[in-house]
Amino acid sequence: MTLSDVRGARAAIMGVADGTPLVPSPFLSGVAGAEVLLKLESMQPMGAFKLRGALNAIRALPGGAPGVVCCSTGNHGRAVAWAARAQGLRAVVCLSTLVPEAKVSGIRALGAELRIVGRSQDDAQEEASRLSAAGGLVEIPPFDDPAVIAGQGTIALELIEARPDLRTLLVPLSGGGLAAGIAVAVKAIDPSIRVIGLTMDRGAAMHAALRAGRPVPVEEVASLADSLGGGIGLANRHTFALCRELLDEVVLVGEDEIYRGMQALYWEDRLVAEGACAVGVAALLSGRLAGLAAPIATIVTGRNVDMGVFTRVVTGQDVTLGAHLVRGRAWDTTSAS
Repeated sequence: MTLSDVRGARAAIMGVADGTPLVPSPFLSGVAGAEVLLKLESMQPMGAFKLRGALNAIRALPGGAPGVVCCSTGNHGRAVAWAARAQGLRAVVCLSTLVPEAKVSGIRALGAELRIVGRSQDDAQEEASRLSAAGGLVEIPPFDDPAVIAGQGTIALELIEARPDLRTLLVPLSGGGLAAGIAVAVKAIDPSIRVIGLTMDRGAAMHAALRAGRPVPVEEVASLADSLGGGIGLANRHTFALCRELLDEVVLVGEDEIYRGMQALYWEDRLVAEGACAVGVAALLSGRLAGLAAPIATIVTGRNVDMGVFTRVVTGQDVTLGAHLVRGRAWDTTSAS
């Protein structure tokens, strides 16, 4: 995986899945004591950054492909459904029962066929692989695929072109497609830019793999950052090695902190954002990232949130995540610390 691959992906998706805004956050800049910028991937046509990788992978398919299949925790499936429909292809999306209904219904609305199996992304992956082998559908992996990684890396090209002085980049971390793609591009252009992966402290598969030195099984649990759930695959071929080599640091945040991050993005920056988007904000609010070199950018990865849960969060109500209770707390401008 090289910078050339990322630049090739940019040409492939140009005019459809590129050009999202980069805006300042005066509130977060005040919290951090340094300039903080928000990259609004939530403004993609299907509501999340995943469209970049899915579109790049699908546009690279040979002619005559009968259709595509994938597993997903939500946004990749939505992106594959969107991109496949644009190319006139059949799409089958495999999901676990942990995927929120809002994301399930959003994928269905884009015309994809759904398979809901098991209680983990690994279960959904098994079904996707089975369907690919049995039906001739081409599998579009959610993260561990060169075309997908390169597509996500195009975000970095836009960031550095908009702000060549960028010093720190906060990237939500799950299976590593986004983090790996961005890190490949950033480190090739300017190795001094610090790339930090952010994830939840419950069920964080890439973090567990990096600590163990190899991919390991991790129990998937309900989280406000549901898009960051799922394993990285025990036979991971690409993203684990790239994240291990190129990420400068990985920081974990708790559900209470993600809750506060979602509130901050809504009340201070007027953004509807998934919990996965809020991990960088959560780390800034918690003080765990004090002293970062500026400018700092964080990626608002998507807006495809369950609006019932979102309403509870932004109005300060309790949220139940399986057996875990996040205690509600109303937002006010003096409560960020």
